[in-house]
Amino acid sequence: MGLLTNNRRRRWRVENTEQADPKERLKLKLNLLKLVVLIAFVALSVQLARLQLVDGRTFERRAQLNQLRIEPVIPARGIIYDRNGVPVVQNVPSFSAAIVPADLPRSRTLEIAAGLQRLLGVPALETTLKVEQARRSNNPFTPVIIKDGLDQQAAFRTREELSKLPGVQIIVEPVRKYTTGPLLADVLGFTGRIDQQEYATLKNSGYIASDRLGKSGVEYTYEQYLRGTPGRQEIEKDASGRAIRTLAEDQPKAGDDVMLSIDLDLQKKTTEILQKAANGGQAAAVVMDVRTGEVLAMVSLPQYDDNVFSGTVDEAKLNQYLNDPNKPLVNQAIGAQNAPGSIFKQITGTAALQEGVATANTMITSNGYITVPNDYDPSILYTFKDWRVLGPLNFYAGVAWSSDVYFYYLAGGYHWYGQNFNGLGPDRLALYARAYGLGSKTGIDLPGEVAGNIPDPAWKKQTFGDVWTLGDTYNMAIGQGFVTASPIQMLRVTAAVANGGTLLVPRVVREVRDAQGHVVVPNTPQVARQLPISAANFAIMRQGMIDAVAWGSATPANLKDDLQIAGKTGTAEYGVRGPGDTSATHAWFSGFAPAQNPQLAVTVFLQNGVGATNAAPVGAQILSYYFHRPQQQAAAAAPPLGQAQP
Repeated sequence: MGLLTNNRRRRWRVENTEQADPKERLKLKLNLLKLVVLIAFVALSVQLARLQLVDGRTFERRAQLNQLRIEPVIPARGIIYDRNGVPVVQNVPSFSAAIVPADLPRSRTLEIAAGLQRLLGVPALETTLKVEQARRSNNPFTPVIIKDGLDQQAAFRTREELSKLPGVQIIVEPVRKYTTGPLLADVLGFTGRIDQQEYATLKNSGYIASDRLGKSGVEYTYEQYLRGTPGRQEIEKDASGRAIRTLAEDQPKAGDDVMLSIDLDLQKKTTEILQKAANGGQAAAVVMDVRTGEVLAMVSLPQYDDNVFSGTVDEAKLNQYLNDPNKPLVNQAIGAQNAPGSIFKQITGTAALQEGVATANTMITSNGYITVPNDYDPSILYTFKDWRVLGPLNFYAGVAWSSDVYFYYLAGGYHWYGQNFNGLGPDRLALYARAYGLGSKTGIDLPGEVAGNIPDPAWKKQTFGDVWTLGDTYNMAIGQGFVTASPIQMLRVTAAVANGGTLLVPRVVREVRDAQGHVVVPNTPQVARQLPISAANFAIMRQGMIDAVAWGSATPANLKDDLQIAGKTGTAEYGVRGPGDTSATHAWFSGFAPAQNPQLAVTVFLQNGVGATNAAPVGAQILSYYFHRPQQQAAAAAPPLGQAQP
């Protein structure tokens, strides 16, 4: 009984102790809660301090931008005219759908993207990815273009839905329309949306991520003038990004106007003449003023239409251009390099005269070929052919008949069979070729130019690990072998021969004027150098080229009218020799007129053909059209015979 009572008492006392523990635990919990609250308060205080003190200005600016936005105002792009003041581009309005990521609620991104897919046909996933990428950028307030080139109906339909599409905008912006289409595409180029790499480079120069800028041609080279200076607008907007009112505006400065040196009428005629001769292949023709370097016509075949790239790119047409083996997107006048053939003899000839290797009366006989014994085994003979047996020739006749043998002698010399003629050698010939500007770009004010190649013994050793041979020098003398050049380079050579040695920098832009008509970039000829060749020696070469058209190998350029043309033909072999030891050939002609008072030079290149037969008539017809145009226009304007004047 006592034991039981004691046990009960003990258990009772124990139960009393256990009932006291919850209070302790509650107290402990309250203390822990206080500690958690204190820590949370401290953390929140630190975060609040950071937001206010450290990042306060940033968030203040963002809050202000939710109400007040400063947006750029894109200026009107400058207009491009031909040399006679005919506009060749227009700025036309274009509609685009865009999203401002900062105005698009994250919770509604998929909903808005789906809505745009329904309205515009743009996949919702594509829209979402663009928006998320822009959100991660440093400028979520710049509109992200979702679809370019909307037609008016789609733009208006989307605009009616904007109240349901926060962050979505319909942007109206000017795009280029090239009124001449393919005719001037290689000169004008085109504009397009700025890409990420361009934006990274240009964002500090006032460009925005949705801008357009010049991508090729004059549009690219003269971008800094054509673009103008953007303005600024202070716009009050609501929470969804809708404009409420414009508070202030700085007007943009319109782009400057560009005046081409191109004569649009001559460009049309040159294209027409060249297309008839090209037969669908690659071809080029360039006309330049030998006194100023102004390019009056530049035609590259096949052509492309630069309107394909304006606004929304026509992907089907682009793929057609890219897959065309004739490469219409390459400007053949400046971006293609081929062996120039015998038009290179202008360089070999003037160099030989200047170095005393030859005079006007130097006689060399062409029996249709020369043979050269092998240095180590004289029984082995190498044969270097002429295009026909031409007999005894002085310098004028050597140029006029374009004798390969004559120019083999001038460049490489001849020391066999009782003859001892010292030529220029490859190093001196290369030196003069480079002085004429070959092997480097001309500096024309268009992108995409190639430098070509002028070889010498050091170049061959470095490139092929092989020694230079006499045959290499002979081939170089006539513009074959390792020599390559573009039509614009060879045109500059001919212009320098015509004007007495001034090597000009060709250009397709005559001058740049601002909106008030003030000249920003003047019409000043740019001279690369004066060639180290005497006026007398240039006169000898010009006479040889006059003779070539009058009675020599270039007589197809003799139109037998009052215009005297001087010129040089070239037929350059390329590819693998076929049956009969023959190769496919390119056709060249390079000449100038009037012969006694040179004003214009022309160079013609045809992918396949013979210089005299195919290229020379093209060059002559172009020059004849230009110089006879005033009479033709006067005749066209005259009333029919017997009809009285008004």
